[in-house]
Amino acid sequence: MYDLAIIGGGPGGYVAAQRAAEKGFKVILFERNFLGGVCLNEGCIPTKSLLYAAKQYTHALDADKFGVHAADVSFSFGEIMARKEKVVKKLVAAIKSSMKHLGVEVIAGTARIEARNADGSFRICTDAGAFDTARILVCTGSSPAVPPIKGLGEENGAVLSSSGILGLYTMPESLTVIGGGVIGMEFAAFFNAMGCKVHVIEMMPGILGPMDGELGELLRKTYEKRGVEFHLGCKVTMAEGNTVTFENPQGAAETVTSEKILVCIGRKPSFGGLGLENVGVRTGKGIEVDSHMRTNIEGIYAAGDVTGLSMLAHSASRQGEVAVNDMLGIDDSMSYDAIPSVVYTNPEIASVGLTLGQAAAKGIEAEVRKLPMTYSGRFVAETERENGLCKIVSERGSGKILGVQMLGGPCSEIISAACVALQAGLSVAQLQKVVFPHPSVSEILKETAFSEPLKA
Repeated sequence: MYDLAIIGGGPGGYVAAQRAAEKGFKVILFERNFLGGVCLNEGCIPTKSLLYAAKQYTHALDADKFGVHAADVSFSFGEIMARKEKVVKKLVAAIKSSMKHLGVEVIAGTARIEARNADGSFRICTDAGAFDTARILVCTGSSPAVPPIKGLGEENGAVLSSSGILGLYTMPESLTVIGGGVIGMEFAAFFNAMGCKVHVIEMMPGILGPMDGELGELLRKTYEKRGVEFHLGCKVTMAEGNTVTFENPQGAAETVTSEKILVCIGRKPSFGGLGLENVGVRTGKGIEVDSHMRTNIEGIYAAGDVTGLSMLAHSASRQGEVAVNDMLGIDDSMSYDAIPSVVYTNPEIASVGLTLGQAAAKGIEAEVRKLPMTYSGRFVAETERENGLCKIVSERGSGKILGVQMLGGPCSEIISAACVALQAGLSVAQLQKVVFPHPSVSEILKETAFSEPLKA
């Protein structure tokens, strides 16, 4: 009998396994593919490896702006992809080592919940046999959403998913990205940097969905200058071979032809075939959970993308921790008020909390302060012809910080300071008293805190 069975070894599952095992639980973890889940094997880590390679390449090309002259700069797409695989294998091995060190039993294969036993425990079956456990944590993640549009399925050899494109070992000369969200823009950024002709087709009037519209527009203009063609407010109607047909905002049909077509319209929770119906777990768009990550069935929890609540790797890890703490009787609950989001393009976008528009939609009287990133001396020293932007949204009157949005520089690293500020409930006045290292790009947070709020 196990204390905890975890189905899915992604960021939610393996972190929960570590936390539970550290507290003395006897843990078994089932993973049908690879430890680390989609994030490590097909998402976050491999894409960041590619984007860093692109950054190295573009830095070399632009080095003359800083008085450094590099001749005959080139790249090997095959070597870039091979290094990506090397990074993934190294990190998967690290997780395997951690599981072994902590005594977590890992079973490779598909797990299914068969029944609830008479003593209240649960039976899980796999090809390796049947296993009984006191508790279950479901962390089966998500899969790419495929629109019901003719020609965008697997039958079209030109079409790739966000997972499939990572398997390329030859650089396409041209690429059409369907979907201008975070995943679509990151791939567009990578392939554009490497010299591929990129088109982005997005149904909404702007890119990056619910993220700050002003920053999204600035990023779009940056990539337009670099040659990316955006087709906004456009609805894809079909694909035939390498050609995508879409309806423009005026209702007229247009086409784009490219070597490859990448479909990035989002992801959907994956919980089919788990046997949830055998024990009565309630599902909607995802597995339904409360703030403690408990399902409607006592002893069964869920965390990560499978809940459909916050489809980010770091959210999954925190949800896994909350679930384990609840099992241990430790007072804890999941909050989504300070979950950061990052777009790892060049420049990066990072945000946490509410935008000004989101605050208004919630009926909160808010105000915004904003400054170009060039108010940071370090930023000016390390960039050329780039302004960037930092925004702090706060409650009018109390000054409580509600959100921070940034474009430019290493804002994926800086946003952590804003997360702490939101988590601690700091006001703008309190942020002004925090000492930042000088010179650092992070000083832009303090500079923005001292700026005057914009008038509506």
